[in-house]
Amino acid sequence: MAGWWLKQSTFPCDRRGRLMSGMPITDRQVRRYMEQRRLGVTQAVAAAKAGFSERTARRVEGNPVLPSQRVGKRRKRTRADPFAGVWAEEIVPLLRAIPHLRGTTMLETLQRQHPGRFADGVLRSLQRRIAYRRATEGPERELIFRQEHPPGEQALSDFTDASSLAVTIDGTPFPHLLYHFWLAFSGWQYVKAIQGGESFTALTAGLQEALWQLGAVPSTHRTDRLSAAYRNLRQDDDAAAGYRAFCDHYGLQPTRNNPGVSHENGSVEAAHGHLKTGLREAPRLLESLRTPEGGPIPPNTLDEMRRELARLAILREQIAAIEQARLDRLQQAPQTEPQAMVRRLVSIIGVGVETADMLVHQVLSRHLRDRRAVARYAGLTGSPDESGARRREKGLAKSGNARVRRGLIQLAWRFLILQKDSALAQWFRRRTEGAKGARKTTMIVALARKLLIALWRMVRTGEVPEGVVLRQPA
Repeated sequence: MAGWWLKQSTFPCDRRGRLMSGMPITDRQVRRYMEQRRLGVTQAVAAAKAGFSERTARRVEGNPVLPSQRVGKRRKRTRADPFAGVWAEEIVPLLRAIPHLRGTTMLETLQRQHPGRFADGVLRSLQRRIAYRRATEGPERELIFRQEHPPGEQALSDFTDASSLAVTIDGTPFPHLLYHFWLAFSGWQYVKAIQGGESFTALTAGLQEALWQLGAVPSTHRTDRLSAAYRNLRQDDDAAAGYRAFCDHYGLQPTRNNPGVSHENGSVEAAHGHLKTGLREAPRLLESLRTPEGGPIPPNTLDEMRRELARLAILREQIAAIEQARLDRLQQAPQTEPQAMVRRLVSIIGVGVETADMLVHQVLSRHLRDRRAVARYAGLTGSPDESGARRREKGLAKSGNARVRRGLIQLAWRFLILQKDSALAQWFRRRTEGAKGARKTTMIVALARKLLIALWRMVRTGEVPEGVVLRQPA
């Protein structure tokens, strides 16, 4: 009876009327089988009416759980492997040679080597494969809590120092910053090299070019507490007039980080790290680069690039050795006069070992007559022009030590951030705030001069500048 019914059914059967194996059963089949069993039908007939074999029926009665509610591992792939033929042959050897190679860099390399084969949509699959391999065969992974950002809502801008990349032009170091624009949801980014500081011109030029390349405008634009965009005189909205007009022109709502909360700019800060990591990984994939015509890089060009990278590696080793030797001198001879001066300066929050060592050996350890001589040596005094009764200032003399002058101006800007309650920082704010205040770029030179004299007195007499916060002794 059961065999006749199977032959007349529409379920997949072989020539003898037996159900074909390998077909997963459904919740509907299980419910129909259990219903027939409650009506008193035999196991064979109930299984035949449900559309599966008696062996499956015995398994269902032993575990009467619907298939959709069973937890089990998937035993086979549901789609073709997009990395078949390249995973073991190309990807795994690269991961062994460069353990921390990112998925984005790997995908870009595959797209160059196999044009048209790998779409951008396989990036997540590649990242999962690489992450699984690292979890099973590599070092331990870090725990990351991802942030949620709605699409089209927030864009972030920030500047990052690119000196660690050691870029040179014709053998000459190229000091520059990178302006980095980042969409929080999609990760779309735009990078522009900036020669100079974090100025209003650099911010607006980079942001405008990023919006033009993007072809759209997000709702909000977030930065840190850039002096080029905000006056930072109060907690509420105090965007500078030029920056406010720029944002109004493009329909952006400007926002900034809260003071002292560094992780609020975490999205773009993380993007800085990914960008620099990608730039550092690029030299190790020189052979995979292609010309605009699709051909390989000429051998002479590759050799020249390798030589440049070798010189860069030597330079980095020398810099690391110099920094380590400086720390060793501080530990081995802490009581000698130069080293004692360095340790005294380093006790100030905001002054690092490199800055302190430069100031001590360039100017503070010299026997200068008075504070005027100290300021003149650094080139931080004016150059008066006198003719009869007429007297006018021609600006900064710049006749002293240029290295000290540059370092002091950078230190003065840093001092305003890390020593806000000091008498020097309050003096600067009083001179620059308000509509009639002096320009900050002019007054920062005066602050650098006062700061140099205060540090000179500190290393000579031990007098700590008023309001300056010192590090707690370890």
